[in-house]
Parts: sequence; structure tokens; C-alpha cells
Amino acid sequence: MLYRLLFRRVLTHVDPETAHHLAGRLIRLAGAVPPLRAAVTASFGRMPDGVTHRVFGRDLPGRLGLAAGFDKDATMALGLRAVGFAFVELGTVTAHAQPGNPRPRLSRVLPERAFVNRMGFNNHGAAAAARRLARLRRTAAGKRLVVGANIGKSKVTAPERAVADYVTSARAVAPHVDYLVVNVSSPNTPGLRDLQATESLRPILAAVREQAAYAAGRDVPVLVKIAPDLADGDVEAVARLAVELGLAGVVATNTTIAHEHGPGGLSGAPLLPRALEVVRRVRDVLGPDPVVIGVGGIGRAADAQAMLDAGATLVQAYTAFVYEGPTWPGNLNRTLR
Repeated sequence: MLYRLLFRRVLTHVDPETAHHLAGRLIRLAGAVPPLRAAVTASFGRMPDGVTHRVFGRDLPGRLGLAAGFDKDATMALGLRAVGFAFVELGTVTAHAQPGNPRPRLSRVLPERAFVNRMGFNNHGAAAAARRLARLRRTAAGKRLVVGANIGKSKVTAPERAVADYVTSARAVAPHVDYLVVNVSSPNTPGLRDLQATESLRPILAAVREQAAYAAGRDVPVLVKIAPDLADGDVEAVARLAVELGLAGVVATNTTIAHEHGPGGLSGAPLLPRALEVVRRVRDVLGPDPVVIGVGGIGRAADAQAMLDAGATLVQAYTAFVYEGPTWPGNLNRTLR
């Protein structure tokens, strides 16, 4: 209740990206100081006793994780776990550091509890993320955390060089993460969504899977993240490709361009119906075993449960975390026990 009042009266009058950076500093602080991290976990991030979910060879304390896009540079993972996310997906990281698109590039759509982002994969690059992840994994708390990395194509890289670009990122971060997600579905890098066509996607996924395992010295689960705007037949084609290549699964879905709020991808509540449909179609093709991470429009526990009922193994959120505040992820994970 207090956060909602703060959000409505104060934060909505602050530039969204500036507000994000301010929140990020607090989350980093909460994760960096062990006594503070313990206090935040006790207040916000408590998980149900005796409840674990075995995914990616790890035991997760809950089903809700943080979607990619919030912690682009792998600086907040411990703080995000402290507020109640069961796992954290970092990134999107790219082979080359890049500033992203010009500001303003993030806007709120308050009546729809949504955001439109035109960020453009702003990040410090895969090598910098790998160094931070290596430091994280040297700590006891960092070793316990279940972490994924979302990798995308650098804007400066031509489409015909996409395979090498993705491989560079995969090799850098794979040794330090529990899973990798190949992002070919952001609307904010020109030409990126064209890579969802199976003839373009096949060599990227095959090379990432092979080279991630080589770099890490172990099999690294690889998933592919798809857009809600794909036609049903294309959704099923990507799912069949995931089966063919032996991928760990699919992340469904990314942001949508099917909105009336200008350029960029819409996230938040309006995505839920289509995200549920995509998850159902993906699960029907994949069968019972591969992982499906459902993301898009989850705000209430009932939304998350609907995603699980549609066939998701795990769920992710980002926008609702901003609208609901630091108590939200822990509360939802405890509700989903």
C-alpha cells in the first residue's frame, strides 16, 4: 500500500529510466551488504518452507523469476533474490558494448499497467557481464542463486554475422550461468526479429548450444525467446526447431509491437491473453519435458497460475514488479507454493 502511494504520487512524475536507475542503486545496495540482504530477505523474500522445483539441474525455491531487461549488466542479482524472485535472468547482453537508442526510450502506459520500451539492448557488453558474474559466483550467496543470461545481437553486427556475434556472448557468460536464452525477438534492434525465421535461427541456436558447452565445460541449457507477434504457425515452427536441436526449452513471450503507443515494445497486462496462447502452442509441440518459461502480463497470482496451467514450467515478470513494488515477488511466490 505504501509503495503504491509512493508510485502514484512521486514516481510517476519521475522519468521512468531515471526511476529505474534509482531503484537499481537501492537493489544493488540490498544485495551487497550481507546484514542488509538478510533483513530484506526476511522482510520481503521469504520462500515457502520445504518447497523446491527442480529445473536446469538446480532446486528453485519458487516458480516466479525476474525477466530479462531489468538487470542488463548483472549488477543486481543478489538484491533481486532478496526481494523474492526465485531466479534471475540477466541481460540482454550483446557481444559489443552499446549505448542503446536515444532517450527518452522508456514510457509508462498507466491506464494499462504497461510500459513501452525502445531501449535497444543498452549494456556494457558480454565481457563486462562475464566479469561481474564470475565475481558473483565466487561468493557463497552467488553460488546458491539460480541465474540465467539473455543474449542478443549487437546493433553494429550485420545479420549475416549474427551467428558469430551470438557465439561471442555465449562463450563469455556460459561458464557462469545456469541457463542461456537466445533473444531474437526484441523489436528494438533493426532486423532482429527476422532471425526468428527457422532457416536463420537454426545455425544460431546450434552454434550457441555447442559453443556454450565448450566454454563452460558442461552442458548449458539453451532456450530461445520468441515474440507474441509471431503467427501461430511460426510459433509452432520455432518450437519444432527447439525439439530438433535438443534445446532446453522456449521463453514465451517478449514484448509486442501490436499497440498504439508509438514505436517500441509494449510489456505488461495487455500481453497476458496472447502470451497464454503462445505458451499453450509451444507446450503442445514440445511435449511434457522441455522447459517453457511463461512471461507477459503477469500481475496477480491468478495470472501466474493461468500461465502454469497453460503449460509453463516457470514464470517471469518485470513490469508488475515496477507497478507493485518490492513486496510483490515474494508474495506471489509464496502464493504459488
